[in-house]
Amino acid sequence: MLRLEGVSHSYDDRAVLRDVTLDLAEHRIGVIGANGSGKSTLARTLNGLVVPDEGRVTLGEWDTRRHARHIRRRVGFVFSDAANQIIMPTVAEDVEIGLRALKLGREETARRVEEALVRYGLDGHRDHPGHLLSGGQKQLLALASVLVTEPEVLVCDEPTTLLDLRNTRMVHRTLDGLEQQVVLFTHDLDLLDDFDRVLVMDAGRVVFDGVPGDAVPHYTKLMDER
Repeated sequence: MLRLEGVSHSYDDRAVLRDVTLDLAEHRIGVIGANGSGKSTLARTLNGLVVPDEGRVTLGEWDTRRHARHIRRRVGFVFSDAANQIIMPTVAEDVEIGLRALKLGREETARRVEEALVRYGLDGHRDHPGHLLSGGQKQLLALASVLVTEPEVLVCDEPTTLLDLRNTRMVHRTLDGLEQQVVLFTHDLDLLDDFDRVLVMDAGRVVFDGVPGDAVPHYTKLMDER
């Protein structure tokens, strides 16, 4: 289970997280909040991309401050702009690169890559440059490249921000079908209807924690009062 204990973080003199303490145990957890509320920084603390100034983030016995490599193998991260994660010449190579650190052997690596390409509908594009894919296909490639490593947790930082409605629904269906725990940071409130738990962030703090039917109205009221 991911756990945050007294997590605070600042950029220069601007506090972006303030004493956040959470146990993240549910299967589907959403995090919402206005731009500047601290969502993206919180997301990046979950796999050690950001190490907090104060407090700690742990996954079981592992701590992001001391065991970042171990945690990143278990906590996958998908950015809002999938182009930032597409780095190899072809789609198949981009899926494969995440497996290199696992040293699985040629046959097992090939099996996992093929399985991921088929599962996410990318097998017809295996030899194509990833940057030529559509927006939705790029996001599926980013997901495939992370999920092929079989993480325990998937953290998604606004993965549908740059997508149209059709591709947003495609990504939603993909996330909904995963066995992994998903922590979704999003502005798309409709994606959260069937989530187990939703956190509302404001000014670096979690100001509400509950089911979607309560959390979303709390957030919209908070925004209406601004």
